[in-house]
Amino acid sequence: MLKILIPTLMMIPSAWLAPSKWLWPTALYQSLLIAALSLIWLKNTAQPGWNFINMAMATDMLSTPLLVLSCWLLPLMILASQNHTSTDPLGQQRTYITLLISLQFFLILAFSATELVMFYVMFEATLLPTLAIITRWGNQKDRLNAGSYFLFYTLAGSLPLLIALLYLQNSVGTLSLISLQLCPSSNVFTYANKLWWLACLLAFLVKMPLYGVHLWLPKAHVEAPVAGSMVLAAVLLKLGGYGMMRVLPLLNPLTSSLNYPFIILALWGVIMTASICLRQTDLKSLIAYSSVSHMGLVAAGILTQTPCGFSGAMALMIAHGLTSSALFCLANTNYERTHSRTMILARGLQVLLPLMTAWWFIATLANLALPPLPNLMGELLIMTCLFNWSSWTLIFTGLGTLITAAYSLYMFLMTQRGITPAHIVLPDPSFTREHLLMALHLLPLLLLVFKPALILA
Repeated sequence: MLKILIPTLMMIPSAWLAPSKWLWPTALYQSLLIAALSLIWLKNTAQPGWNFINMAMATDMLSTPLLVLSCWLLPLMILASQNHTSTDPLGQQRTYITLLISLQFFLILAFSATELVMFYVMFEATLLPTLAIITRWGNQKDRLNAGSYFLFYTLAGSLPLLIALLYLQNSVGTLSLISLQLCPSSNVFTYANKLWWLACLLAFLVKMPLYGVHLWLPKAHVEAPVAGSMVLAAVLLKLGGYGMMRVLPLLNPLTSSLNYPFIILALWGVIMTASICLRQTDLKSLIAYSSVSHMGLVAAGILTQTPCGFSGAMALMIAHGLTSSALFCLANTNYERTHSRTMILARGLQVLLPLMTAWWFIATLANLALPPLPNLMGELLIMTCLFNWSSWTLIFTGLGTLITAAYSLYMFLMTQRGITPAHIVLPDPSFTREHLLMALHLLPLLLLVFKPALILA
């Protein structure tokens, strides 16, 4: 574990000491090296139980794919941010890279924590760099409003979790995930225990986010710079799903009777947010609402508490992380050339950027879960376990899938097809950096088709 953590920490002094012309290449090469080293963790994913274990950190089948995704995302964020931060003063560029590095450091500690208190502290620590990135480097004047939404939604959801963890420590005597698995469950159906169950899950449901507590997400996505949108969609939303997977087994047998309203709300959210996507005019807002829709399916799969649901949720989280991050990068390439996120003002780009259209097409097909991509594997597994839980869920999941296909194709046709507006005159050609960025997003997605066991928890 220290093989990854120490090089990640050492990137901070190198970001501040590197000469200005070597700042971005140095950060990129170091982060790519760390991402390559993190692939060692995938070696033991087939073995049940904990691996690479020490006093405070360990990996297992749940955390390993998310740890590798967190490490893989840092070089991609650095690649994506180079152009729009190039006009900033050098000190601000160094601060920006430092915030991205510290975010990766907190995420690695959160996903590998074996103590629930350490997980909670790192879960909260990811707020600070993300908040700084949104409020300082955001695009519009509403960025401070978006930052306050993001901060207060997450804090209001996670304070009950802290109280619930202190209660658990008081009643069981340990908060170690390794020890808690061996403790006998004594959760009886009292009013206090039901409140405790809700307090344990609320922080994760807000973070995912569940429909109803999702209003911070579109604001944060739309106002954030490209790296902020990428890390929010790809990794920070997955903290909620990971936390639910960790905490739910400790809450039995309460979950089996208390999960009904939350599964219904999650499935209703899939349809509602997918329908909202059909009415969006802002490209980033559309991709943000599609993330809420996909995360609703993940939440429903986890709450069924079946091995099939857990596997599907993990596969969909990883696949969605790569796909939505790629879509935000593509939206950013469009914005850098047209200076507008309104789709009707930035359409018909196929004629001007034909290679980018190919990337748009692949990313759109991944978003609507085309076979044989991992997105489809995850959705099918979740739908199967939901159908076994209740046959009525087929109406919600089927309708959600149909609308997802509709808004994905609508997004592709609106941005790429049609007559190019007169105000878009001679935009910059697509750069090698952008093609490399898209290849590093979509290549792992295609490679996972050949070995899906890596991401099926």
